[in-house]
Amino acid sequence: MHRHGYKGRKFGRETDQRLALTRGLMCSLIRYTTITTTLARAKEVRRDLEKLITMARKGGLHNRRLIIARLNDLEAATILMDVIAPQIKRDSGYLKIERAEFRRGDNAEMGTISFVDEIDFEAESAKEEKTTNKSTKKEDK
Repeated sequence: MHRHGYKGRKFGRETDQRLALTRGLMCSLIRYTTITTTLARAKEVRRDLEKLITMARKGGLHNRRLIIARLNDLEAATILMDVIAPQIKRDSGYLKIERAEFRRGDNAEMGTISFVDEIDFEAESAKEEKTTNKSTKKEDK
């Protein structure tokens, strides 16, 4: 038999469990900008999330809806579209994986996955506060 056309890792799980695992890891990475997991999971998350980041950088309603559907989490999708995507200055290679120590229980190889560019959540919230302050000043006059 040949292995043509098979993509991705199975992680010893059924399809719905595997999809839920990768969605959860992607949402955690978007919220916390860095996570530590097994090396195989990190490589799989990088593969899927870099495609979503490219969609987020293109912008538009259609891409926003696709990201919401793939992540199944409105809050994480909003953070990705409105906070992370405008701060990324590169065309590809948004995530990096660094090898970490081996896990104590089963000696699994661990890896830390994070964004290559520094993501600043406070800068985005400061911009939102400035715009809301300007709009309230206009209403006061």
